[in-house]
Amino acid sequence: MNVIQSLLIIGFVWPEPNSSAAGGRMMQLISLFQDQGYRIIFASPAQDSDFMVDLGEFGVEKVTIALNNSSFDDFIKVLNPLVVLFDRFMMEEQFGWRVAENCPDALRILDTEDLHCLRLARQKAFKENREFQIQDLLVEEVAKREIASILRCDLSLMISEYEIELLTSTFRIDKGLLYYLPLLLEKNTILDLAELPSFEERNDFIFIGNFYHEPNWNAVQYLKESIWPLIKKQLPEAVLNIYGAYPSQKVLQLNNIKEGFLIRGRAENANEVVINSRIVLAPLRFGAGIKGKLLEAMQCGTPSVATSIGAESMHRDLEWNGFVEDIPELFVAKAVQLYQDQNVWMQAQINGIKIIEKCYLKELFVDEFKSRIVSLMSNLDQHRLTNFMGELLQHHTLKSTKYMSKWIEEKNKA
Repeated sequence: MNVIQSLLIIGFVWPEPNSSAAGGRMMQLISLFQDQGYRIIFASPAQDSDFMVDLGEFGVEKVTIALNNSSFDDFIKVLNPLVVLFDRFMMEEQFGWRVAENCPDALRILDTEDLHCLRLARQKAFKENREFQIQDLLVEEVAKREIASILRCDLSLMISEYEIELLTSTFRIDKGLLYYLPLLLEKNTILDLAELPSFEERNDFIFIGNFYHEPNWNAVQYLKESIWPLIKKQLPEAVLNIYGAYPSQKVLQLNNIKEGFLIRGRAENANEVVINSRIVLAPLRFGAGIKGKLLEAMQCGTPSVATSIGAESMHRDLEWNGFVEDIPELFVAKAVQLYQDQNVWMQAQINGIKIIEKCYLKELFVDEFKSRIVSLMSNLDQHRLTNFMGELLQHHTLKSTKYMSKWIEEKNKA
């Protein structure tokens, strides 16, 4: 009788695939491991949210866990998972030492989502009105925490090839600790362009993105102040629809019907609003990882105009699904051209489908990923022996974090 292998995911938040690319990514990982026969348990210290997915509908067990509480030790000892997946480095910081102490033989995987330190360092440089330098990463406090977390884990999943290069060249991380696994799409999600709304049937521009994410809020400000007035001047009938989960009051107050700058809030069906738009605008000025909104645009046959930060590590050497421009005037010119020129627009659509087929189809990654996991588990002791810095950090973290956590737990009892 075969024992069902279990995977414990320790989530930063409960997945919201309709709110953010991170939520969609998590559901893709769940599907990937379920295809390999894993029983999935998703645990998180986060509070439930109105828009969280019903994990039970996907055959995933939901467990609420507590921070700085030894009840987790009892929970994981009984569960004894074969694999533990940490959703972002903050969860590895909180629970990694407990996993290492109570289930030392479990394979520990970190899903980075994006490099937080890169996003924060770029954001800081932007706010200081200067160019980002690689040197900025070396003084970023979050970088020290994030790199330590990567070293302590047996494998870190990366969605950006640029970030893998950054980690190996700047931080000298062994490539054996990193694995490139971008956002994954099922082949049946690629829609036939002939069945989608045509150029003439589509209207207006769209921006879409979760407003909890600072780069998205900054991009909307940039659109409002610099980009959209120039587009509107050339296309007076055009409208820009701004969609995104969790808009704050400062976002909502940007709504201006006269300017054609409309804050729509959460989209009930993101695909539907993107499919019926003619152009996606993504003037991101800082950030990291790859952008779910731009991959979604390709799926929907909707060309986009993005900055180099927006398109970073998304299309390899393939032609973009529209245009990539950083200079505001050129960004505007390309947006207007794409909006008016049907031939250019249709070629951009085709480019997007090619990018999906070459870079994001799930079937391109499944077999190799499965082999990598099996190989790691078969040679886990040797793999860890070659990662001495990781073992060193694990040793000291287990000591320091363990006693800090126990102190907090006792303090909370008082």
